[in-house]
Amino acid sequence: MALSRGRRSQRSHRSNQGINQLAKAPLVHPWAPVEALSPDQLDAVHEASIKILENLGISVLGSHAISLFEKHGAKVEQIDGNEALVKLTRRMIEAAVASSPERFVLNAPNPANNIEIGGNQIHFGLVSGPPNVHDCINGRRVGNFADYQTLIKLGQFFNAIDFFGNQAIAPTDLPVGTRHLDTALCNLTLADKPFLVTGIGAGRVLDAMQLMAIYHGKQLDELRDFPCVMTNINVNSPRKLDDAMAYSAMQMAYYGQPVVVTPFTLMGAMTPATLPAALAQQNAEALFGVVLTQLVRPGAQVVYGGFTSNVDMRSGAPAFGTPENSLANIAGGQLARRYGLPYRTSACNAANVVDAQAAYETQMAMWGATLGHGNLIYHAAGWLEGGLVASFEKLVLDVEMIQHMKSMLAPRSFAAEEFGFDAMEEVGAGGHFFGCEHTMARYQTAFYSPILSDWQNHENWVMAGEKTATERATALWQHALAHYTPPSVSADIFDAMNAYVAKRKAALGSDEPNFVPDFIPAG
Repeated sequence: MALSRGRRSQRSHRSNQGINQLAKAPLVHPWAPVEALSPDQLDAVHEASIKILENLGISVLGSHAISLFEKHGAKVEQIDGNEALVKLTRRMIEAAVASSPERFVLNAPNPANNIEIGGNQIHFGLVSGPPNVHDCINGRRVGNFADYQTLIKLGQFFNAIDFFGNQAIAPTDLPVGTRHLDTALCNLTLADKPFLVTGIGAGRVLDAMQLMAIYHGKQLDELRDFPCVMTNINVNSPRKLDDAMAYSAMQMAYYGQPVVVTPFTLMGAMTPATLPAALAQQNAEALFGVVLTQLVRPGAQVVYGGFTSNVDMRSGAPAFGTPENSLANIAGGQLARRYGLPYRTSACNAANVVDAQAAYETQMAMWGATLGHGNLIYHAAGWLEGGLVASFEKLVLDVEMIQHMKSMLAPRSFAAEEFGFDAMEEVGAGGHFFGCEHTMARYQTAFYSPILSDWQNHENWVMAGEKTATERATALWQHALAHYTPPSVSADIFDAMNAYVAKRKAALGSDEPNFVPDFIPAG
């Protein structure tokens, strides 16, 4: 993809343009994290995880990864030439956890959008990965690059979105072997927020790092001290790490770029049908990925990921926003804090349309993610159909919910004037505060102002067309696109990135990027 040169000259300033967005600001959770597990239960999950890693092991594909584990003391039981069962020692696990940083800064294309990952910082991410897309004007359709660009524009416009996931949707109209180049270039030219790249093989993440180096005016080796792009790898639960994911993590760690390690553990399908078993397996698989990154480069930035929910036992379909999912989101945060690791979780739903189910399931998951102090809350805006669809209307609905959450957690002043004693004296007993001086000084900023909710009375709502929240969301995403302004990118950088993409496309042709790491593992 080569974007038109005319886009470069436009400025990065974005106006609310009639949409009452909250200003961009870091969200630091002011409350203590909720602890769903008692200390004894947390210890039991930890010990069960160690037992899994020591006695059952994780199946690993890829000779480079297998050799690295074996070199550092893991027990390796060969299955075939490219697969082995790897069993870790407690000492390896403890050393890896000790060397992993508790927090780090991810440098965005625009420094104003840098995010600190770890501690009490909370960041909300755009939907990532669905093969389909939907809106109420054009209906449901297969993921394509035009809609991918639209989602990035919406994510750029709405201040509530702090980062982009691996791919907003799968652009199935682009060649599989090179679409990662198009999406990374899109993220760097249509937006200036931090993003993750597809962690399928070392070649894809290396391309993304090369583009980031060009964008920031650095050499590839200089990125080792400048985290600026992330990837998310999934362990194939139960207990299998394939070569594409392993080599992606190894390549990123080698060049100092953060890796999110996320087991995809659905109770009753990928784990036993109990919460303790699911948490123990999630923890074992996540720690295994943490160890891999630290064997490549001690001190590499790594994020503990959790994506534990359950299936519908009648159909086997994934369910999200369930009580079990929300509990797992909270408990995952406890586990991450135990190891001093940043935490990635999610806010998902299994609804087929943007309706009450979509809202309450997302809100349930979001509460678990927030109360568990998730540092990166994935899929927080736009996720639908259990991850099969990215929805424009759901994105707007979620932005409203995220703004509610951010407003609720914002600092509140309890200075003397906030108690309003003069106003109480002015109004007297039995009066009202609508017109008093204290109210008039605050009426524009006292309370959260929604972008989607309709607070009119019934008569006025009817006169305005009786529009549902979903119908109002359709108008809002169209309004956002009409007022979207792309960030500015210098001509030299723009041309250099496009030249790199063109060169790589010519080299790759229709082939998949090589899984093999572009380095010799350390140690």
